[in-house]
Amino acid sequence: MTIMSSREFNQDTSGAKRAASEGPVFITDRGKPSHVLLSMDEYLKLAKKGPTVAEAFYSPGADEIDLEIPKLDGDFGFKPADFS
Repeated sequence: MTIMSSREFNQDTSGAKRAASEGPVFITDRGKPSHVLLSMDEYLKLAKKGPTVAEAFYSPGADEIDLEIPKLDGDFGFKPADFS
């Protein structure tokens, strides 16, 4: 991880690019982080989205997932619904 000021970044962009190949480069503005420079490979890793829950359940083989829902025993203070 490298930290450089905006001024340092402007004066040495090629150095910032080299540093980004090793890890993220945090660029500060008045002492506070304002930007991050990443290599394209690192950016693509972060930007890659995994499957949603729905996609995971509708993927091939998802119908073979064993799901056991345990029966709850005991009085939890709830009354059965009266639908009459």
